[in-house]
Amino acid sequence: MKRIPLLLRIVLAIALGIVIGQFAPEIVIELAATFTGLFGNFLSFVIPLIILGFIAPGIASMGKGAGKMLGLTTGLAYASTVLAGTAAFLFANNLYPSMLQGQSGGSFANPEESLVEASFSVEMTPIMGVMAALILSFLLGVGMTAVKGDSLLNVMNEFRSIIQKVIENIIIPLLPFHIFGIFANMTYAGQVGTILSVFAKVFLMIIALHLLYLVVVYGMAGSMHRRNPFSLLKIMTPAYFTALGTQSSAATIPVTLKHVKKIGVRERIADFAVPLLANVHLAGSTITITSCAMAVMYMQGQATTFADVFPFILMVGITMIAAPGVPGGAVMAAIGLLESMLGFNSTMVSLIIALYLAQDSFGTAANVTGDGAITAIADKLMKKGKSKDVPVSDQNVG
Repeated sequence: MKRIPLLLRIVLAIALGIVIGQFAPEIVIELAATFTGLFGNFLSFVIPLIILGFIAPGIASMGKGAGKMLGLTTGLAYASTVLAGTAAFLFANNLYPSMLQGQSGGSFANPEESLVEASFSVEMTPIMGVMAALILSFLLGVGMTAVKGDSLLNVMNEFRSIIQKVIENIIIPLLPFHIFGIFANMTYAGQVGTILSVFAKVFLMIIALHLLYLVVVYGMAGSMHRRNPFSLLKIMTPAYFTALGTQSSAATIPVTLKHVKKIGVRERIADFAVPLLANVHLAGSTITITSCAMAVMYMQGQATTFADVFPFILMVGITMIAAPGVPGGAVMAAIGLLESMLGFNSTMVSLIIALYLAQDSFGTAANVTGDGAITAIADKLMKKGKSKDVPVSDQNVG
C-alpha cells in the first residue's frame, strides 16, 4: 500500500467512498463512521502536539529572527484572508443578481444531522486547546532563543522527532481510510447532494474563486522564487486532495509540511510556518463564508453594500485566527459576527451553516494549498534579510 503514491490513495478513497456510499447497507457505513470518529478523535488529540512539536523548536532554531518571522507570516496570512474575502464580495455583488434570480430561501437541514453515527466512541481529550498550544509554542520558542543553553531545545527536538514518527507511521497511512469513511457517510446521507443541487451555481462560483485565488497567490510565490507557479501547484496537489477529504487544515498539516518542503522552502521555515498557517490562514474559508453570506442575504431580500460587508471581512480575518482547524470550525467561529454585524437571524444562520458544511472541504483545500504559497513568500522575504546568515545548502530553492 505504501508503494502507491499518497495522491492516488486519496483519490481512490474519495471515489470508493462516493461509490460504496450509494448502495452499502447502514451497518457498513456505521463501521466506517466508527473508524472516522476514532481517528478524528486521535487527530484532535495529536494536533496540539504537532503544533507544539514543530512551532516551538522552529522558533528557537530561527533565533533572533523568530519575532520577525512570526509577524511576517501572520501579516501575510491576514492580508491574504482579507483580500480573498473582498474579492468574494465583489464577484458575488456583480454576479448574484443574475445567478440567483427567482431563487428563494427554503428549509434545509444541517447536513451533519443526516450522517450515520458511530456505533461507539472513545474520548481522547487533547491535553490543551489549539490556541493554548500556539501560545505555549510561542512562549517556549521565544524563551529558548533568550535563554543560553540547549537542554530544552534538545528535548523539543527529540519531541519533534517523536511526533514526526507518529505522523509518518500512523497518521499518513490511515488518512485514506479516514477520507473513505467521510465520503461514504456523506454520500449515504444524501442531504449534501440536495443542497449542492439547489446552490450549484453559487458553489461553482466559489470553487472558481478558490482556484483563481490559488493561481494569483502561487503566481506571486513563483515570481519571487523564479519558478513556474503551476509546477508549484502540481507539487502541492496531494495536500489539496487530503484537505478535500479530511475537511481539516490541522489534520492535513503532515501532508502540507511534506510538500511545502518539496517546493523548495527551507525546512526550518516550513516547520514553523505550516502549523501556524493551518490555524491563522483561512482565505478559502473566508471566500466561502462571504459568498454564502451574500447568497443568503440576497435570497432573503436583504440589501448589502461594500460599506456593510467590508468591516465584517476585516473581523472575519481576525476571528479566523481563533477558528479551530476542524470541519466546520471557520463558520462556527464566524456565527457571532454574522449575527452582530450582518443581522443574521436563527433561520439565516442555520442556512449558512448548511451551505458552508456542504462544501467545507473545498474551502479547506484552498486554505491548505494557499499555506504553501504564503510559506514560500515568507521564506523569500526572510531570505532577503538573512541571506548572509543562511547556509548555502539552505539558499538553494530551485
